Amino acid sequence: MDLVYQAADLFRSSEDRARAGEARAEAAEQAQLEIIAATERKLRDASRALEEARRRIESQQEQLDAAEFRAQAAEAEAREAKQSLALVEDAIRRRLLLTSGHDDGRSAAVA
Repeated sequence: MDLVYQAADLFRSSEDRARAGEARAEAAEQAQLEIIAATERKLRDASRALEEARRRIESQQEQLDAAEFRAQAAEAEAREAKQSLALVEDAIRRRLLLTSGHDDGRSAAVA
């Protein structure tokens, strides 16, 4: 009978170890699932942040392009204004020269 009790104890001990092993395996699997879920959340958050950053960069690039276009337009206007001013200055000089040439030899004074 002693042998039967020992065999039963050995069997219960094996069952207990198997249950403990199963419990550890289930706990490890649950922890792994939680890690995967947390990682997926972090990836989604990072993806959203990356997309938002991309949109901001595109918006800033559009603003930069618009500012560059306005600067080029302002430069063109400044060149045109400078050319117009040069034409006006030239016309004034010619007019003064013509006036001073008919002024009995006296030079015209410009203030």
